[in-house]
Amino acid sequence: MLNLAPYAANDKNSRGRRHPEAIPTYRSQFQRDRDRIIHSAAFRRLEYKTQVFVNHEGDMFRTRLTHSIEVAQLSRTIARILQLNEELCETIALAHDLGHTPFGHAGQEVLNQCMLNYGGFEHNLQSLRTVDELEERYAEFRGLNLTFESREGILKHCSLKNAEALTDVGQRFIDKTQPSLEAQAVNLADEIAYNNHDVDDGLRSGLIQIEQLLDIRLFRDQYDEVTARYKQLNGRQLIYEIIRRMINRQVVDLVETSKTALKTHSPADIDAVRQHDGTLINFSEDMQAANLQLKQFLRKELYQHYRVHRMSAKAGRIIHALFGAFMDDPLLLKPEHQQTVKNAEREDGDHGRARTVADYVAGMTDRYAISEYRRIFDPEELT
Repeated sequence: MLNLAPYAANDKNSRGRRHPEAIPTYRSQFQRDRDRIIHSAAFRRLEYKTQVFVNHEGDMFRTRLTHSIEVAQLSRTIARILQLNEELCETIALAHDLGHTPFGHAGQEVLNQCMLNYGGFEHNLQSLRTVDELEERYAEFRGLNLTFESREGILKHCSLKNAEALTDVGQRFIDKTQPSLEAQAVNLADEIAYNNHDVDDGLRSGLIQIEQLLDIRLFRDQYDEVTARYKQLNGRQLIYEIIRRMINRQVVDLVETSKTALKTHSPADIDAVRQHDGTLINFSEDMQAANLQLKQFLRKELYQHYRVHRMSAKAGRIIHALFGAFMDDPLLLKPEHQQTVKNAEREDGDHGRARTVADYVAGMTDRYAISEYRRIFDPEELT
């Protein structure tokens, strides 16, 4: 890897994998991680997992897959400018949503409620569980056996109880240290991507209008600039011009703010980054305020819109019903999953059964969850 800053992650100094493997011949360690993610079943299923709108509501809305690709693109741009490890950024970005349930946050909230007596459910932790345990591709180990640095970046937040159980990648939440700069960059690239693209999808759906967004400073600044320069522009081109400029403005602010912080504190290496009192990749205070205003608008006007709420309520009932049905009667599951439940029950009783059922439900796509619901509860669906 050329032009890496001294404080960037370097695969030559990686903390390694849970199961030791020979160094790849023609790839870096982080390239191997990325490739394993791209070839995983969980990554392919992201194509049919929702972002805000359920998959069948329209082909033009973003899915978890397109969102992950967008985060990877932004992350690599930021990494290149700051001389961080692009390959690690891309790996973390492509993996960060692998544990997401069907139906987005609505599915996660209901599945967490179902799992309250069994350790709870959190999609970020599930993403790590997916790459560590659930993917079954290799003869010598379970999961994808990713490097510590990739796994560290996937785990953005974690309770102390879960951190203690995780040991290695959970230790920073106990010690209150920081992750790599690459993990920090992906975290904020994720925020840039979903905020701005939710604006795009919200406008495309008709649930929010341009007139409402004119009170949002980040949007209004770009709107004024675009309409002054392109007086005849309207429709999709107008929206695209505004949103791409919003993204650019946020990326530039992030890069310039982070450059200043890195120059000021000048961490000697990645260990110094981890021991630093706070993150070094950040927006300016002004941009943080602008982003907060945009988030508050989206929460009120889009995520709480009655049509989105109706979808979320229906999705919640599907998740709750499926979890309850499989918990009450594991014989409803396909034979291979029945055996997984039996093995988990032998090891951890009802908690093992619940976690296995949660794994199965969380791994579903939107359309598969809807189909399973019909197959189990619709009297006319007998197979």
